Amino acid sequence: MTRLLLVEDDETIGQALRSSLTAHGHGVAWETTGRGALRAAAGDPLDLVLLDLGLPDLDGVAVCRELRVAQPDAVVVILTARDEEMDVIIGLEAGADDYLTKPVRLAELHARIRAHLRRVESVTRAEINDPLKLGDLVLDPSSRRVTLAGSDLPLRAKEYELLARLAAEPGVAISRETLMSDVWDEHWFGSTKTLDVHVAALRRRLAEAEDDTTVPVIVTLRGHGYRLDVPPA
Repeated sequence: MTRLLLVEDDETIGQALRSSLTAHGHGVAWETTGRGALRAAAGDPLDLVLLDLGLPDLDGVAVCRELRVAQPDAVVVILTARDEEMDVIIGLEAGADDYLTKPVRLAELHARIRAHLRRVESVTRAEINDPLKLGDLVLDPSSRRVTLAGSDLPLRAKEYELLARLAAEPGVAISRETLMSDVWDEHWFGSTKTLDVHVAALRRRLAEAEDDTTVPVIVTLRGHGYRLDVPPA
């Protein structure tokens, strides 16, 4: 059974979501405050968190950051009435894997949850491959560890999966649709803004390398997608 944490302060919305999620076979813990959410996250591992940003006691974005530390392997989906682009980007950069704007359509919510959980399961069952070296960047699928010039490069789960997908075909143009299908889920629908935010986060992390390090570059292909280029040593 999926271990799901719902963080929603509105009683009417919370009751409706918990009932619907429970009916779909999920084990749901419901918290109405940020502090309650963080206490719950300090316990057993969670599979997925549905997090409302408009909490009464703590800023939802700050809660998201702390949840990501407490539950690094859990999928975090933001539920927010803040549909301005910058609010969404801030939430994703705080560690969320996805977002849905209120009012939430239950059919879309359940589809997104299924998509994320399928992806987590497929990654868990994936074959272990040999380490992949691109310049001074090394990806080790067996440990999901990334090093750059010998130093660990800490990545969130989706950042690692996106980098691994690009690195699997260096120099090859990969469409947005392919990246969303391979990194998120083949049945994905909705906004792909989360892809751009994760690409931006990867670029920032790669940019932290020393000047004499050979670092792969993520190239934007407008109207198509992205390509990972490895500069000559």
